[in-house]
Amino acid sequence: MTRPPQAAEERSARIAVTLFPLLILAGGLVAVLTPETFTGLGPLVNPLLGVIMFGMGLTLRPVDFALIARRPLPVVIGVVAQFVIMPSIGWAVSMALGLPPALAAGVILVGCCPGGTASNVVSYLARGDVALSVAMTSVSTILAPLLTPLLTLWLAGRYMPVDAAGIGLSILQIVLVPVIVGLAVRFFLPRAVERLLPALPWISVAAITVVVIAVVSGSASIIFSAGLLVLAAVILHNGLGLALGYGAARLFGLPTAARRTTAIEVGMQNSGLAAGLARTYLTPEAALPAAIFSIWHNVSGAALAAYWRRRDARAAIVAADPA
Repeated sequence: MTRPPQAAEERSARIAVTLFPLLILAGGLVAVLTPETFTGLGPLVNPLLGVIMFGMGLTLRPVDFALIARRPLPVVIGVVAQFVIMPSIGWAVSMALGLPPALAAGVILVGCCPGGTASNVVSYLARGDVALSVAMTSVSTILAPLLTPLLTLWLAGRYMPVDAAGIGLSILQIVLVPVIVGLAVRFFLPRAVERLLPALPWISVAAITVVVIAVVSGSASIIFSAGLLVLAAVILHNGLGLALGYGAARLFGLPTAARRTTAIEVGMQNSGLAAGLARTYLTPEAALPAAIFSIWHNVSGAALAAYWRRRDARAAIVAADPA
């Protein structure tokens, strides 16, 4: 769900990103109430993440990477902010709230993951720089097999053992390879992919919803004891990421549209990937922050986009009639 084009795919993506939090919230609630119903979903998590990333690859084109050569500075600023701000905030929030080791490691892992798959659509809705958003998501995803395991080992390794090599290999298998395959399919079968594009946001929504259900059902017991604490950590993590991402772009003098995009790219994480990695390499409890992040960052992102659009509308009215 990356570069939102016009017409059918645009409408589909907009509806999907709006309904996405509601669908995940409903799925998570059912998983909490009847966790035993979904115990068999665990092995599907990583294959579903591969499907999501394959869909991301299908939406990309070689021209999307040309921006990196034409305007490297905003891309570099966004990607550096992504891998500096979010891991640091994750560690700081975990320390400040005194999270238990498993939950602290889960929050940090969310911060160490690349940008979220919905960030490009939210950037579009916020009237941000969509081309820049696509470039940032692509570059952070490409760097994730190296940076995510190293940062997780450094920051979360103090809470519990971290298999950095295993995490890196999994990211290659369920993120980078599917994206590259999707790019290749788009290149060789462009007409077939164009017909499929309107359905891709809904495939991503369905896949991430199942991932969240699988994670929540495996962590149902801890939700009742630490759910509010995890929610507070997620809200702080996401909110500070959005604010500091915007601040970093402003510090370097990027235009308003690029500031909005940087904020969204930094604040919205690939929490589905974090959930899968936490469940595989940490503990089921460590996957809970990622599951909650999947809901919250779409709510906050959509709300921020709506706020910016309303502010633009008011500014346009004042400009048209200053009296």
